[in-house]
Amino acid sequence: MQYDIKPNIKGLIFDLDGTLADTMPYHFKGWKIACKKFGADIDKDFLKRLTGTPGWIIAREIIKSCNLNGSVSVDEMVEEKLYHFSREQHNIKPILPVVDIARKYYKILPMAVGTGGQRKVIERTLEVTGLSQYFDITVTADDVSNYKPHPETFLKCAELMKIAPGDIEVFEDGELGLEAARSAGMIATDVRSWYNSNW
Repeated sequence: MQYDIKPNIKGLIFDLDGTLADTMPYHFKGWKIACKKFGADIDKDFLKRLTGTPGWIIAREIIKSCNLNGSVSVDEMVEEKLYHFSREQHNIKPILPVVDIARKYYKILPMAVGTGGQRKVIERTLEVTGLSQYFDITVTADDVSNYKPHPETFLKCAELMKIAPGDIEVFEDGELGLEAARSAGMIATDVRSWYNSNW
């Protein structure tokens, strides 16, 4: 697939999960196993609505929607999910139509990753997919106070890239991330139609 960035763009920001890396099947599997352990269940639509938010927010929403208050903590739910996700993380593959853009503009334009994931998880995903070399700037849930759909993640990327938000194109697969990019005054590009996800 050939894709040319929008005219006059001076920097690129990529979401990671579901955008650069096909992680969502493994995130979903991890959440399903964690839910089962604590007597809950979620479907794909539940997780898709929360795509781009940190794990602790997803865990909080599971506990609330499945009436698990008092029987499991947010930390316990997240820890269980991360354990099962980490066991599958080596299987994650890059999403080539998006990665091809990063490769094309590597060392030509400043690029960053702006994600709702935890730094230690994000760094391992970048490593196993061979993408670490392309990104000097990574803004994670550990680096901001407000999460997508709030624009802080992307605005922090812009600040570190030293580029005005209006000159940046963001690649995203989640509604919350697309909303965050638009709120930041950036060009938002939805990559969901670019590949066939198996989740």
